[in-house]
Amino acid sequence: MRSAAIVLLALLSTDPPAAPAVKAPASPVAPFGSAWQALVGDWTAEGEGTPGAGSGAASFRFDLGGNVLVRRSSSDTPAADGRPAAHHEDLLVFSPAPSRDQASAVYFDNEGHVIRYSAAWSPDGRVLTMVSVDAADTPRYRLTYTVLTPDRTSVSFEIAPPGSTAYRRYVGGVMHRAPAR
Repeated sequence: MRSAAIVLLALLSTDPPAAPAVKAPASPVAPFGSAWQALVGDWTAEGEGTPGAGSGAASFRFDLGGNVLVRRSSSDTPAADGRPAAHHEDLLVFSPAPSRDQASAVYFDNEGHVIRYSAAWSPDGRVLTMVSVDAADTPRYRLTYTVLTPDRTSVSFEIAPPGSTAYRRYVGGVMHRAPAR
């Protein structure tokens, strides 16, 4: 019994092993470069394209301690020319790449689409170009954001046939930063 007490006292008198250090991001955009901040916030949008003219909204928020950037968006296209009205919702999650001006992203929507992208900002931080990285036997997608002013950004979504880079615009429009609430 006495030896058990000595062992217990010895264990209690030693310092516990140090826990591994967990480094918190320096700021909400720490893993991302500053160009990404241009998209953060709430947006309204008007657009047109193959499905018709429509309107929508989007939000960009850093999440998971600033380690991902999440875009949620929705759009509505009214019935026209024999087409029924349509409602679209999607989720796009960016994770940073080693270069702070690049990222990988995955897109999901209410129609069952899943698209994986490689994303990169232009050197001047005004144009974000995302190109799909899915199999060569599937259509190619390109989504481009062009920051026109701090409160106005154009968006273009293009599609190319499998094996081609001859993109054709499918939808596009302009986003306007929503007033702060």
